[in-house]
Amino acid sequence: MALSLILQGIPTSVDGILTQYGGALLSVAVTALTFIIAFFVIYRIGKSVLVRATKRALNAREFSTAVVSLGSSIAGIVALFGAVAIAATVAGFPAILTAFATISGALALGFAFAAGDIIENFVAGIFILKDKPFTVGDHIQWSGNDGIVREINLRVTKLDTFNNEQVTVPNSDLANSVVMNPVANETRRVPFDFGIEYDADIELARDIIIDEANKIDGILADPAPTAPVTGLADSAVVLNGRVWINPRETGAGGVKTKWVEAVKNRFDAEGVGMPYPHTELTGSVEVDSAEFEPTGPVTND
Repeated sequence: MALSLILQGIPTSVDGILTQYGGALLSVAVTALTFIIAFFVIYRIGKSVLVRATKRALNAREFSTAVVSLGSSIAGIVALFGAVAIAATVAGFPAILTAFATISGALALGFAFAAGDIIENFVAGIFILKDKPFTVGDHIQWSGNDGIVREINLRVTKLDTFNNEQVTVPNSDLANSVVMNPVANETRRVPFDFGIEYDADIELARDIIIDEANKIDGILADPAPTAPVTGLADSAVVLNGRVWINPRETGAGGVKTKWVEAVKNRFDAEGVGMPYPHTELTGSVEVDSAEFEPTGPVTND
């Protein structure tokens, strides 16, 4: 009996189904069609505008190609999410829009916690590429380390040590450290302290230091080499030799090695002493000659 009543309430023809559910089906179809059309229109227009504006803004600030490409991809993702949200609003899907916003917020929060270090390195990489504190080929020093920059990526920077060992450094470490770039400027001073004996001829020593510097390729004539007296040590008069080089063309280490060796040979040849630290003890020693008496038996072996 109950089953027959239920069957009587179900339409038995297509006309009956359309009569009973036609309005609801039409409403759903219109809403879905509205959402689809709105999404595609908004997404195409929004993506085109956002990507083009992002590329123009990044190129105007002279960002690298990698940053411009990444920024364009992010702009496309933003356009996608924005198109879904606006289309849902236009189609009248407030529940979908609310759920979408909740899920998006939860995913963003979880991603931020899980990828905090990656995001930090990524942001630091963008600033390094924009501010250019160093470029590929530069020799840099940071936090007691040094190396030659070989590759700058968005997350890490790769460097080679002077022992030809590759070092991979997170960009956040470089962004948060004091980085010294000895080759950033057109000129660089290379100093070295020469110590001579107190009775040596200071002017002769200075002339030798400057003359040998002028003979070495790579040392600039302007600014000219100098060697002022900068200290009176315990056993030496200190002359601080100072020469200038173009760090992009000449290595500081090679110049200093040749210069110091040449000066040492000239000092030896012309009798300019280079003392080494020594200590002189003065005074006297007294020996007590009081008779020593043994306290035990003495045996001869």
